[in-house]
Amino acid sequence: MTTDICSMTLTEAAAALQKKELTARAAVRACLDRIAATEPAIGALLHVDADGALARAEELDAQGPRADQPLWGVPVTVKDALSTKGIPTTAASRILENFVPFYDAFVVERLRKAGAILLGKANMDEFAMGSSTENSAFKPTRNPWNTGRVPGGSSGGSAASVAARQCFASLGSDTGGSIRQPAAFCGCVGLKPTYGRVSRYGLFAFASSLDQVGPLTRTVEDCGRVLTVIAGHDPRDTTSEPKPDEDFTLAIRHAGKSLAGVRLGVPRDFFGEGLADEVREACEAALERARELGAELVDVELPPTDIASATYYIIAMAEASSNLARYDGVRYGRRAPDVHTLDELYVESRSQGFGEEVKRRIMLGSYVLSSGYYDAYFRKAAQTRRLIRDAWCAVLEGCDAIATPVAPVTAWPLGSHATNPLQAYLMDAYTIPVNLAGLPGLSLPVGLGSESGMPVGLQLIGKAFDESTLLRVGHVVEQALPRIGSPGIPASH
Repeated sequence: MTTDICSMTLTEAAAALQKKELTARAAVRACLDRIAATEPAIGALLHVDADGALARAEELDAQGPRADQPLWGVPVTVKDALSTKGIPTTAASRILENFVPFYDAFVVERLRKAGAILLGKANMDEFAMGSSTENSAFKPTRNPWNTGRVPGGSSGGSAASVAARQCFASLGSDTGGSIRQPAAFCGCVGLKPTYGRVSRYGLFAFASSLDQVGPLTRTVEDCGRVLTVIAGHDPRDTTSEPKPDEDFTLAIRHAGKSLAGVRLGVPRDFFGEGLADEVREACEAALERARELGAELVDVELPPTDIASATYYIIAMAEASSNLARYDGVRYGRRAPDVHTLDELYVESRSQGFGEEVKRRIMLGSYVLSSGYYDAYFRKAAQTRRLIRDAWCAVLEGCDAIATPVAPVTAWPLGSHATNPLQAYLMDAYTIPVNLAGLPGLSLPVGLGSESGMPVGLQLIGKAFDESTLLRVGHVVEQALPRIGSPGIPASH
């Protein structure tokens, strides 16, 4: 029975819960059993709130299903960068190892209001800095499709949790591809909404002008359902756009099976040198299927990815340096023992609390913001960012969406980039421009690599605040492609 429950999509589970064909307690119990069976092999979660989840399930069952709660009784997880009241939130960092927040992030409030049940917190790269979830201070996460490979990052725990059927959906955050890339590596659907669509209140900041919270799910329909819940204006976040609430499932329900009239821009430079053959094959096959469904594929030109990558890493590291200055050992978080001066407190608390990747990015960010280098690096990067956004928006004026691979390769072996962080940085080349431009991006599984046998993701990028078009197109393509199945995960008891 546990296997049957956990194999449901979120939409199927939500419908069964509303019809009382499934109880909230049974859904939570099935997920907890699945976590117990798979978690030792993949390490997707940093904290499991089993008692809290079961208690909430019993409360909901006693009250009965509510039609106005679209996620009533549905078990979910969230990335450990999102504040959760009474539940440890560490951002996978030793500097916050024992931190328990007294408030929920906006998106967690929304999930609870919609009736979802929070199972636990998903592992991540420390402070969302990484592309593999190997930079967690506590443990690496492994890919459920092959536990010798990475799940992607920084939301790798969220993607692995969904792929391993531990939950029905998860939330991640995306600064330069950190939802879309792990979704692609783990065979999930992942959406980075338009910047400002979802409130960042309660999200531990990495790069404030780039970060955005979004869902990871098993299907596009599930993705639309979760986005409907978490999107909305929040006056506590000054970057939150005052857009009216929108039901993103409508576009999916009315999608039909045709893409007639849809223009997809295809930047051929993204399909050239550096792209693995197995990724190219799967993405081009998916685009050909879209053509057969009636879509018009048009060649487009976009700024080179190396320019976007350089721009992104200057801006992201500068903002990281500024945001992480608050972790000083004084107000909250790790405080180094046996120190005698304020300077020693700062130095020792941060040296002991931050991992190598975080320290590397703080140092680089401090450098580009320093006197004499600010104009040469940060100001120039900010100007270039605007040109990149203008170029992408201009291309989107002539098409409904842009289609690219999510990553140049499939999931790589654990530890293979440990000594070469620059190589790992280049793995985000296809996703970074979307964050710089503030546009929405959807990652869709389109097959398994012919050589690696690992999932391949196609990225659909749309106009600002036009997530409905991405979800509609993604849903039609998803329904027309063969399903990639589920990962075979070694059970561990």
